[in-house]
Amino acid sequence: MSNTNNQSPDGTRRKPRVVILVAEGQPRPYNLGAIKSQADVVLTDATGLPEASRGADILFLWDFFSSALRDAWPQADSLRWVHVAAAGVDAMMFDELRSSDVVVTNAHGTFDLPIAEFALASILAHDKQLHVSKALQQQAVWQHREVTRTEGSHALVVGTGGIGRATAKLLRAVGLEVRGIGRTRRGDDPDFGTIHASCDLAEHAAWADHMVLIAPLTEQTRKMVNADVLAAMKPTAHLVNVGRGALVDEDALIKALQKHQIAAASLDVFTEEPVPADHPFWKMENVHMSAHMCGDVIGWRDALADQFLANLQRWSSGGDLTNVVDKERGYVSTRPHSSH
Repeated sequence: MSNTNNQSPDGTRRKPRVVILVAEGQPRPYNLGAIKSQADVVLTDATGLPEASRGADILFLWDFFSSALRDAWPQADSLRWVHVAAAGVDAMMFDELRSSDVVVTNAHGTFDLPIAEFALASILAHDKQLHVSKALQQQAVWQHREVTRTEGSHALVVGTGGIGRATAKLLRAVGLEVRGIGRTRRGDDPDFGTIHASCDLAEHAAWADHMVLIAPLTEQTRKMVNADVLAAMKPTAHLVNVGRGALVDEDALIKALQKHQIAAASLDVFTEEPVPADHPFWKMENVHMSAHMCGDVIGWRDALADQFLANLQRWSSGGDLTNVVDKERGYVSTRPHSSH
């Protein structure tokens, strides 16, 4: 992909035109001034995106859950690069974008350790009954109990990308035995030991004391944790979802929890967000909910803004973009993408 279109008639390099999609009430990137020093910038919401997209070289999806690009696509006549300020790109991906020459990048790497820490915290909170202790405290009930030792327990990490690897390393560091679930089976992996194929998830589900979901959402992974997988799990098993809500068949999960086919679920992501007030999860004692916040440590927005600016500087200087998404697979390729 050549940047020759960024040259003015006199041969000097012109600034690229960057459209930044923001949601109503969303804080702007803190480094907007630095971005403007590298590009001609237009800020817009979803309603204004079609018009703003005309002539734009780059689209920065600061509103990373938006699917507005699909509707604006016919007007995006000069678009060459889309950056999504999130690890998952499922919300904004569509067939025309996949088949185009437009490069997509994401926030790969920014959330690896924060989400890994959240997964570990969820496991420890379950094993040590911290949720139960808080509920008893609110009732002024003193109840001595025995808790579960985490060291030596089994964690099946579903998703073997950067976040999955960071999670595997952290869980191993506190003594859990870890295996992975990925696209293809392989052994002797430095982080997971053994990785089983995702098509065999039900076969290996019974091994897990904790199943941690971190896979990207694709047509292959949608509802991968279904009734068959849940039925194969131990009655003492704990499901942790820090990936995407649609990785799980929620109706099947509700039934499995109600029938005590599995012991508990710690859920940070859901099929519908915010979760409707009448959803069964709210009143289920063996469900522990958080508001899609597992990677959002203090300063996360600034880190995302810095990541885009660094890639924009590479683009402007004719360098290689980082964090290029394989648009068919839905996650980052390990190969750099040249902007030349």
